[in-house]
Amino acid sequence: MGAVRRRLSDALAEDPLFFEPVPPPARASPSLADGRLAAVQALVRDVPRLDAINVPELADENHEGRPYYRTGDPRAYARQFGGPDGPERVVNKIVAHLDLPALERWVRETLEGGLHHLVLVGGSSRFIPYPGPSVTEATRLAGPMVAAVGGRVGSVAIPQRTGEAHRMLLKTRAGASFFTTQLVFDATAVKHLLVEYDQLCRRANLPPAAVLVSFAPLADEADLDFARWFGADIPEGAERSILEASEGNAGRGSTDRALEIWEEVRRALQDADGAVSLGVNVEQISARHLDHAADLLRGFARRLRPVRSGA
Repeated sequence: MGAVRRRLSDALAEDPLFFEPVPPPARASPSLADGRLAAVQALVRDVPRLDAINVPELADENHEGRPYYRTGDPRAYARQFGGPDGPERVVNKIVAHLDLPALERWVRETLEGGLHHLVLVGGSSRFIPYPGPSVTEATRLAGPMVAAVGGRVGSVAIPQRTGEAHRMLLKTRAGASFFTTQLVFDATAVKHLLVEYDQLCRRANLPPAAVLVSFAPLADEADLDFARWFGADIPEGAERSILEASEGNAGRGSTDRALEIWEEVRRALQDADGAVSLGVNVEQISARHLDHAADLLRGFARRLRPVRSGA
């Protein structure tokens, strides 16, 4: 039997695979927006192993923390992937920009609009007094509302940030079912984070949330700079190996490295007898390189355990 789509609740338990596309700019022409959407929809149909479309909310902030949204409402984009044969849809929201009543309205409107899975994201700076709640507080508010419709709440993990495993524990207690990491280009920090988080959950007698390690194809210096803008930590050795391997074959170096890092992280978690369900979130990051993101997505679809009907 062939591969089939899974409910998100089932997927998170075993090798979940997400794809995070780049939505069109907020002021994109209809022809540009429609063309990009059609290309991503075709990719989704081509990779039945894909469990969810993970739609980001992209915003710049001024010195006061006020947002300028670079893309349209992620909910409108996510709804373009509906249908009985489509993957689950996950919508990201930066909660720092909304006070609690506004956040509650946003969650209710999102659920009523048929989108039941969320990733709640914090502000970009710890030095700005945002009007909105912390991610932990937002998860505590949204969790019961989302659970009532069978949905799941996720969060973002930053492997190199000091104390991140403890933050993840707090968010798990608040109701987070999964985490997507910041973009990863080296295995060291994420290995340590996963093992520490697993140990903290054991001590707390708390089932750990699933963790999806985020990867993206990088073809050139411009992609590297863009990944850094997203907050990615790219060690010098990793940068050099990606660019060298990509010469004459753009994106191949980062694809090979992502698969190597995945295997190293998976082995480290297995060696620690970890209970964390490990998955992958493939990010497009650059509208220029959907083909490279597609190659990376297909590479992980082949590497992860197949999903079969009746499983």
